[in-house]
Amino acid sequence: MTRTIKHAELDEHLDRFAQDPETYEKQARRLIARYDKAKARVEITDPSSWRKPAAPGSEPKRLSLRQQFRAEIDAIEIMDREEEARLARRIEFCRWRLDKALEENGISQETLVSNVGHCLSSAVGPIMANCGSLPPRICRRWIELHALRMELVERNLYLALINVERYAHTTANPADLIQEGSAALFRAVDGFDWRRGLLFRTYAVHWLNQAFRSYLYNFSNTVRVPVYLQKALKHVNDAKARLGDHKAEVEDIAEAADMPENLVASAIAAARSSRSLDIAFDNNDEGGRLKDVLEFDDGGPYTTDLEDVSLEEGLGEALSRLSDRERYVVEQRFGVHAEREHTLAEVAGELGVSLERIRQIQVRALNKMRTPGLRKVVDPFLN
Repeated sequence: MTRTIKHAELDEHLDRFAQDPETYEKQARRLIARYDKAKARVEITDPSSWRKPAAPGSEPKRLSLRQQFRAEIDAIEIMDREEEARLARRIEFCRWRLDKALEENGISQETLVSNVGHCLSSAVGPIMANCGSLPPRICRRWIELHALRMELVERNLYLALINVERYAHTTANPADLIQEGSAALFRAVDGFDWRRGLLFRTYAVHWLNQAFRSYLYNFSNTVRVPVYLQKALKHVNDAKARLGDHKAEVEDIAEAADMPENLVASAIAAARSSRSLDIAFDNNDEGGRLKDVLEFDDGGPYTTDLEDVSLEEGLGEALSRLSDRERYVVEQRFGVHAEREHTLAEVAGELGVSLERIRQIQVRALNKMRTPGLRKVVDPFLN
């Protein structure tokens, strides 16, 4: 019969080993070998064990999704320093045990990640897993590790709620930020070292802020601006504030911010904001809209006047780079300024040359037209 190791028993061993940090890992790995020889399994804790019981007689209320999420987090018991250290040691122990099993079976971490899946039962059942073609022992080791990681994450989810308030002034959806923060807690769990004596919350806040800022950098603008330009723009704005002139010249800003002039110019150019024509002027969505105060001759919101360069102008500029014969071949082959597209044979017959010669002229012409300027003009029309 397979023996199940209770967490209290495991903690007793690991607490004793932790009294001598220099020999801790060596003793822990000896314990792993002993447990593996006995084919023992680590206990999987019921998630309801770290949740506060519902108050007697309390009736469920109709809450918004965010209020419901907050209520669920408030029901999770927060760990003290000693509980946190013990859970971190369990996680490290189970990770070493999983790594040992993977090495003995010749399975890589990439193979493990690509084969495992997980789900939590909706009530009080244990964690279940679909481990694909992995051996049952590997699957069990992964379940034990994942259950402990999940416990540390869930019991620190309140950190995501607390720290997301710092970004309330941004346009980001708080629910999206909370989701990013929850995922970042798993990365914090994997990097946390209990030996340093830090509280997990102290270490996790760094990962949360990294996740929040990364989300804002990548999704706060309608047109995504590279992260390095957004960071450069922050230094530019700080320099403008020091100079006391928000219309300062690029040279002055570059000197004040100790940045290259070309980077300052790029950051300023990338700071152009965009606004939807359909967005309301007030927050209740009942006021006027931007498109209501703009005049359009054709009665619709679209006009080529809104484009920097029209498709016709862009093609005209590209065709001007070609010789007369090259331009004629392109126009006939693709139906530009013509009623229809023509085949190679038709164009060859009109010019009195071979099919291969027409193909060569076409290739040479298209290479001449393949410029960044034309690509910028044509891309919006390609779906």
